[in-house]
Amino acid sequence: MSETPPHSQGPQRIALVGATGLVGRQVIAVASRGEEARIVGIARREAPLPPGARMEMFVADPSKWGEVFEAVRPRALICALGTTWKKAGRDEAAFRSVDHDLVLATARAARAAGVPNMVLVSAAGADARSKTFYMRVKGETEEAVSKIGFKRLDILRPGLLRGTREDDLRFAERAAIIAAPLIDPLLSGSWERYRSIDAALVAEAALGLALRRAGGRFTHDNEAMRRAARDWRRATETESAE
Repeated sequence: MSETPPHSQGPQRIALVGATGLVGRQVIAVASRGEEARIVGIARREAPLPPGARMEMFVADPSKWGEVFEAVRPRALICALGTTWKKAGRDEAAFRSVDHDLVLATARAARAAGVPNMVLVSAAGADARSKTFYMRVKGETEEAVSKIGFKRLDILRPGLLRGTREDDLRFAERAAIIAAPLIDPLLSGSWERYRSIDAALVAEAALGLALRRAGGRFTHDNEAMRRAARDWRRATETESAE
């Protein structure tokens, strides 16, 4: 049985790190269209926000992010932090410093401040024992965050993300997105998890899961995220009609 987000007496504050990325920008856009959630962005540097964004943004060194969590007391943390192999200068240590170390430090700071829920945007195929560096780091990050002690942890493992990026859209990724309608049906069995998924749908799922009350650790593939997104839309439509 699907669990819908709780009926609120006003917007629930949700902290967001990774606001400038594809999923982060969609989280802001989706939340800004309704009254269920108010996003509190935390970033290392200033960046332009999506048009129509309704949110608070705190710019601080990551070592100070714990103070921001203490000050705003969010209901949940959505972590969409991540870099790319290109931005990391094709350096393994630089990549790990963001996708593992910064994610883990942020999660620890949020939990220390009393944040009960976390939604971690990971990737399909994440596995701490993978021979692929990218997938191994993602898997190691999942395992480390799982040990921090959140009341509820939701790990999202989307396949190829569809959506308009502000920058850094690599040629191979553009080609894969264009070919996705043809490739997706060919991915079956264990390969099905790598099928493409719209970033806006991932954002809806993240918002809905962030506000759920039941405790535990949950991992969501594309299909599970689609169900969570439908639950979110039903809940927000019901509240809009009231």
